[in-house]
Amino acid sequence: MKKNIALLGQSFLRNYVLIAILALIVVTMLVEPNFMTFANLINIMRQFGPLVMVSLGMTFVIIGGFIDLSVAGTISLVAVVTVTLIDPIGQVPAILVGLGVGALCGYVNSLLVLSSGALTQAEALFITFGMSTVYSAIALMYSGGSTKHMRFLKGDTSVIEALGQGSVGIFSVSFLVFLVCLAVLWVFQTQTRMGRAICLTGGNKTAAHLCGVPVSRSIIAIYTISGFMAAIGAIILFSRITTASPVIGAGYETNAILAVVVGGTTLKGGKGSVLRTVMGVLLVILMSNCLNLLGVTPYMQVVTKGAILVLAIWLDNRTQI
Repeated sequence: MKKNIALLGQSFLRNYVLIAILALIVVTMLVEPNFMTFANLINIMRQFGPLVMVSLGMTFVIIGGFIDLSVAGTISLVAVVTVTLIDPIGQVPAILVGLGVGALCGYVNSLLVLSSGALTQAEALFITFGMSTVYSAIALMYSGGSTKHMRFLKGDTSVIEALGQGSVGIFSVSFLVFLVCLAVLWVFQTQTRMGRAICLTGGNKTAAHLCGVPVSRSIIAIYTISGFMAAIGAIILFSRITTASPVIGAGYETNAILAVVVGGTTLKGGKGSVLRTVMGVLLVILMSNCLNLLGVTPYMQVVTKGAILVLAIWLDNRTQI
């Protein structure tokens, strides 16, 4: 009996943040009838695409025992580069260049982490924070500090418009892109040697190296994946809002980390799942939507998200003791 109670207590502790957010959703449904309207649900799904892409990439970084704060700068850089290249080279080549820029940003991050010998999460945090500033500055210089509007483009933007507003049956195009990315990343994580190597690297880098696990290649893989997924998120984001600014990615790094941690991936590394991250993203977006409907100011929403992130990290540490 005592053992069952202890297990129940551990389960509650492990999922405390999830329970709290679900409680907020229930309260919002009771207080604000507009929460369950079709228009609001469509709004929630449109917000889902960019964040879930960034969060899926962040999942691999955190499983690998690192952190990536550069995604904000990467999103901004990819967005302005892709939009400005649509007229000169066409929309599909511009998208491919944007994806390449994102992957390159992640690859550069991994080289800096490896060359500096930064094998702890704290060291990687400061390196990627610095690179986020660098990527944001490049985006500012590239765009001249101005916002790029798709309506001013002269070339064909049908693919971009379909990605942002199009649908296939009841599913949006961006949601179908998400399903494809999720399937590929799930197979990569669970069915490939590199996916297992990333988990082992996050669990104990020294032990993994002694066992022959390619730690360096794992670090390159996780940051390249993170940059590539941030690029997909950037393209979906500006295709939905039809503008790209040098600061469009601001805040996505903290929201992605929050979604990954709420989804159950431990910050200590070695454990996590892209499937649980999807649940974490959905809960974070629902929480933001609930706070908007309840009339909570944007400043208090930032405070709330920060408090939940701190609580989630605290609970993560408590469950690992």
